[in-house]
Amino acid sequence: MTLLKPYLTLCRLTVSLFAAASAATGFLLVPHHRITGVFGVVFAVFLLSCGASALNQYQERDLDARMERTRTRPLPSGSIVASQAMIFSLALFLAGLTFLAGAGGAKAALLGFFALIWYNGLYTHLKKTTAFAAVPGAIVGMIPPAIGWVSAGGALFDQRIAAVCFIFFMWQIPHFWLLLLNHGEEYEHAGLPSLTRVMSKPQIGRVSFAWIVAAAIAGLSLPLYGSIRSPEIYILLIPSASWLIWSVRTLTGKRPDGPSASVLFRKINIYLLFVMSLLSLENIFFTGP
Repeated sequence: MTLLKPYLTLCRLTVSLFAAASAATGFLLVPHHRITGVFGVVFAVFLLSCGASALNQYQERDLDARMERTRTRPLPSGSIVASQAMIFSLALFLAGLTFLAGAGGAKAALLGFFALIWYNGLYTHLKKTTAFAAVPGAIVGMIPPAIGWVSAGGALFDQRIAAVCFIFFMWQIPHFWLLLLNHGEEYEHAGLPSLTRVMSKPQIGRVSFAWIVAAAIAGLSLPLYGSIRSPEIYILLIPSASWLIWSVRTLTGKRPDGPSASVLFRKINIYLLFVMSLLSLENIFFTGP
């Protein structure tokens, strides 16, 4: 287990499992899907996410060594040499794309490949050039549910999955900006263009609050696009959105950083997990034509 631990850290299992779960959400949202098909798609997306994370840590190993939060990762700490991390990430990419092509088809595999190019190519580069890299980078969060949707036979540009993907986009940005409230100075010391150089922490808190409220409102609008059709699911969505907005109100105060920022980081993740669970149950509760 000790030998495996550095490789598991490269995979960032929590993030990769989240991506896999969002792919399952997209798959289960398609009416009349073949339920057994979800497992291959979820496994493939998990492998791709692990590969993207491993390659990202290979690409940013010098930056990680300069920040307190990341200097204990496998590459800056010396637990794994760079060449091993590169081979590991490429193996995960190849396995993930192969599984995805088999389980989800050509469209799903192309979406998976696009996600890798966008994340490890464009986004990783933009982080070194602009403090607002999280905005285009958030597009990556939209792709796993779309992969699940097309794998189950859904049309890529269907408004139902587009509305769901938009929520993932809206969530991804404050998800990153909340980290800056406690770790923005580390990004600055590492030479990265942190948002804390452009805005004060209270400003970042208020902007993050606006994004989170917008994400909650986007969730409440899902019935307008046909993503939610059952009243039972929608009724459960209303108090969860209200809870999220009430929980993040502290971001509008004068001191949005500190322990509260970490707590809010977890709460917006809990909210999205709850929304994903409701969407996955949508076709179970909906009995209309």
